[in-house]
Amino acid sequence: MNPDKVGSEEPLYNIGVISRMTNIPETTLRVWERRYGFPESSRTAGGHRLYSQMEFVRLQWVKMRLDEGMQISQAIQTLQHMERQGRFPEAPLITSTAVPRSQSDSPSLVTFRERLKQALFSLQTEDADQILAEALALYTIDTLLLDLFSPTFAQIGEAWSQGKITVATEHFATHYLRHQLMLWMRTGPTAYQTSPVMLACAPDDWHEGGLIILGVLLRRLRWPILYLGASVPLFDLANFIQTAQPSVLVLSATLEETAQNLMDWPRMMPEAYAAGKPAVTFGGRAFVLNPALVEQMPGAYLGDTLQEGLENLSNLLREMNPFVS
Repeated sequence: MNPDKVGSEEPLYNIGVISRMTNIPETTLRVWERRYGFPESSRTAGGHRLYSQMEFVRLQWVKMRLDEGMQISQAIQTLQHMERQGRFPEAPLITSTAVPRSQSDSPSLVTFRERLKQALFSLQTEDADQILAEALALYTIDTLLLDLFSPTFAQIGEAWSQGKITVATEHFATHYLRHQLMLWMRTGPTAYQTSPVMLACAPDDWHEGGLIILGVLLRRLRWPILYLGASVPLFDLANFIQTAQPSVLVLSATLEETAQNLMDWPRMMPEAYAAGKPAVTFGGRAFVLNPALVEQMPGAYLGDTLQEGLENLSNLLREMNPFVS
């Protein structure tokens, strides 16, 4: 696959998700692949099948023909004949290396957000899978990251803080979203051959939704990512930097107390502080709610929104890597 072409041909779904969305048993999908070379799948490093949005559309078409009484071999042959003639539509889900823009005011996105939230609060994984499939047929992953996943994370946290959902439901919902995001982070386009961007939450900070989304967006812009996740001790971070040699370090804090935990990073990472390598950046809800923390925190503030943070990081990385067009 062309490294700049991400979207309809990009691997997105594991076999369990595809099975639930199409109502085709996993065993049947495996048999079809062995006998007919259909559906086409890529593999993760662990050997697990991944399917693209385009393959989901092809499977839906074949399933409709089977429901009408056509034999599977005939349905696949017909599909392939149509594709050779250029008569089978492709899903328009191709993006570029430009920083994505928000479309949060779209009525469709508002509806998708509400449907996804309700599916997760009702513990309906299959419904959530179907909602994501429908959304991916209309919008790019970049748009969904900014305008579906990010506000849904926020709504889940708000519902928990107001006592509308239990801790268990909050964990279930956020784990579902995190699993999908980590899949997209692992299956992005070919990364540039340059030093990675390292992303970590402040010590004792377990709220990583925004940081994961930022990591996926950067990865989709072809920047190599080292994602460390929630609650990373500064001492461990300092040791890891010596090994990984990142170009940029992104630190995130959602609470004022966890933001305070970050203030001491120059003492814990004296070599990085003295050399200015890696470039240390920071952001998160704590700094938005209390701007005074921005003045206290050493490093470069990324901004109040994911969009702003992505743009600032992208500009910084392009300054460090002028070979990138």
